[in-house]
Amino acid sequence: MSNHTPQPDHNYDPAGSTQMFRAFVDEQPPAAEVQRAQTKVRAGVVVGAVIVLLVIVGAIALAMK
Repeated sequence: MSNHTPQPDHNYDPAGSTQMFRAFVDEQPPAAEVQRAQTKVRAGVVVGAVIVLLVIVGAIALAMK
């Protein structure tokens, strides 16, 4: 007797078979989702650059006192 319980179709495990895993990996995200991700990355880079500039300006200001 087996303790295996089948998974419902809406909650499949793509690692369960090679074919399902390859189909899962090959899925392309929607273009809008990709654009949102790129916008978030770009905003993060800008915020990071501003923080680095503020730290440098603060260090220079403290060094000149």
